[in-house]
Amino acid sequence: MTNVLITSDSHGLTKELEEMAEKHAVDLYIHCGDSELDFDAAELSSFYKVTGNCDFDSRYPDEEVLDLNGIRFFITHGHLHQVKGSLTNLSYAAEEHEANVVCFGHTHITGAEKIGNQLFINPGSIRMPRNRIEKTYAILSWENTDHVQVDFYTLKDGKVKDMTYRTSL
Repeated sequence: MTNVLITSDSHGLTKELEEMAEKHAVDLYIHCGDSELDFDAAELSSFYKVTGNCDFDSRYPDEEVLDLNGIRFFITHGHLHQVKGSLTNLSYAAEEHEANVVCFGHTHITGAEKIGNQLFINPGSIRMPRNRIEKTYAILSWENTDHVQVDFYTLKDGKVKDMTYRTSL
């Protein structure tokens, strides 16, 4: 089983990032921007990370493309792709990189949705969630791309029971 932890919009939190990494031994850690920390902050050392509109360290990349066990990830914050309006621009950018999983933040709205052959995952925010009260992050799990699952978690209560998303890629 392959597991990837995805978080975003932590806006200055540090011990919560460490707590997530300690709680979950996963194959990959992703931060989709707006950490508001320096690029080399110890709390982010195990994370692949991108810049958000509230990150001012110029060493952050705008996007990352990663391959892991049959899945290609496109990681970005989303502000440069106008994700508050629609996912169209983000979808085109991911398609250019032949990515089938798209990780983004910016809206602070938790969700997972498959559109065409792309799975979009927004882990929400562990600091300032919108549309839900839970401060969330996500874990994507798969044994093969026929069965992938996204579970959402809170640091306080663990898995959010009504937020599991299953699909194939």
